[in-house]
Amino acid sequence: MRKYVDFLVVGSGIAGLTFALKVAKHGKVCIVTKSRMDDTATSWAQGGIAAVMYNPDSYEKHINDTIIAGDGLCDEKVVRFTIQESTDRIKELVKWGTKFDKTSTGRYDLAKEGGHSEYRVLHHKDSTGREIENTLLDQVRKHPNIEILENHFTIDIITQHHLGVEVNSRTEGITCFGAFVMNPRTHLVDTILSKITLIATGGAGNVYNNTTNPLISTGDGIAMVYRAKGTVENMEFIQFHPTALYHPEEKPAFLITEAMRGFGAVLKTRDGKEFMHKYDARLSLAPRDIVARAIDNELKLSGEDYLWLDCHHLNKNELINHFPTIYAKCLSIGIDISKDMIPVVPAAHYTCGGIKVDEFGRSSIVNLYASGECSSTGLHGANRLASNSLLESLVFSHRASVSSVSQLKNISICHEIPDWDAEGMVLNEEMVLITQSMKELQAIMSSYVGIVRSNLRLQRAFDRLELLYRESEDLYNKSILTPRLCELRNLINIGYLIIKAARRRHESRGLHYSLDYPRSVPQKL
Repeated sequence: MRKYVDFLVVGSGIAGLTFALKVAKHGKVCIVTKSRMDDTATSWAQGGIAAVMYNPDSYEKHINDTIIAGDGLCDEKVVRFTIQESTDRIKELVKWGTKFDKTSTGRYDLAKEGGHSEYRVLHHKDSTGREIENTLLDQVRKHPNIEILENHFTIDIITQHHLGVEVNSRTEGITCFGAFVMNPRTHLVDTILSKITLIATGGAGNVYNNTTNPLISTGDGIAMVYRAKGTVENMEFIQFHPTALYHPEEKPAFLITEAMRGFGAVLKTRDGKEFMHKYDARLSLAPRDIVARAIDNELKLSGEDYLWLDCHHLNKNELINHFPTIYAKCLSIGIDISKDMIPVVPAAHYTCGGIKVDEFGRSSIVNLYASGECSSTGLHGANRLASNSLLESLVFSHRASVSSVSQLKNISICHEIPDWDAEGMVLNEEMVLITQSMKELQAIMSSYVGIVRSNLRLQRAFDRLELLYRESEDLYNKSILTPRLCELRNLINIGYLIIKAARRRHESRGLHYSLDYPRSVPQKL
């Protein structure tokens, strides 16, 4: 099947839905998502969205907090306009129907998280992302110009390569014409041609064993753009959330939001002693890279598998009211957070690097935009400040919509693109190897490319990954495609990009910490 649209959106989280809503009045939109529309990383976001709303907070304070957390690698221009546009983007969400928690006086009940100097995180209990996702979906589903393709897997974006034109450089003016999209129920691959394409596929946490990301977070968009010779950057900066619930039988890991530490919960060792004073003056509310490394170090010193997050000293009613989802989850496995300490461990959480984009979300590939976790905007630098991610999606999807609408009349659909060629492909009997290869990949990345790295570990990871790459590409090139095979291929690409970037950075900065290049000065206030 061939489909022609003005705007193709790959992904149905906050970034994709916001963009779709804004461009829909200017043309036909098709949203492609590989699972259900609401099965997104956005839906899993507990803590909230950071924005400047009231005094004594200010744009300058939020800008400064973001730059400090980014450890010197943030693009200050990007940080400035993102923070300065935060208030308007929040007002827009509220206008669409998002309900953020308020105090009895009618003001927003703002929370404080690690790295923030003021209370500025808007939230809806501890399920903020779900509230935003549902609000946007309500708007998208009733828009006449928006078509939704659920359970459809985007295999690759379409460029000159598919016209038989060799493009050997990432700077040769590559153009995107749409994407090849698989319907897993029929194994048929459709050709969707578009004037503008937005990649909003989220992160890549499932390249690791332990992650807070949903199972769909397999780096698809980043891998597709890399294969199309688009520019990808900063992939060494993988943020590990310090506090995921330690419950080894469950995947993905259940997140214990940083807002709980902002509410007063304290990190402690297994023998009940506080330890963050040894690492940072901000204690349990230091930026995530510092807290995650501190926990990692304490676990290595003690040989334990987890440590504690203690909130039993806090007011029970207020605790349950603010964190009902966490309270219910912990209670379901026998932990009453008002009485018992919570076992926690770091888990892969957020991809700070990704598809390099400019201030309007434009990638290095013509007519291809990216927004959200799959993109690298310059906002996060070497470490994302808590609750800046949803804000980044809103700001850059808005800016991408303005840019793409202004260009729409100058772009024509490319009708010469051939359909997907599946001739000679078979349902391979060796597809059982996909699951095993996925486990091997995750074990390699977790063992050698985690919170603390070294040249030796990275070399070992690279050598082992190379074999997995050859095996998976051989399987891919002769098999009828399945989503799981495509995800494996994408995650191997992601692993390669992380290792490659990590080996190039001969320093410890932000989320990338190497034993061979330790920081000469501790990162403290």
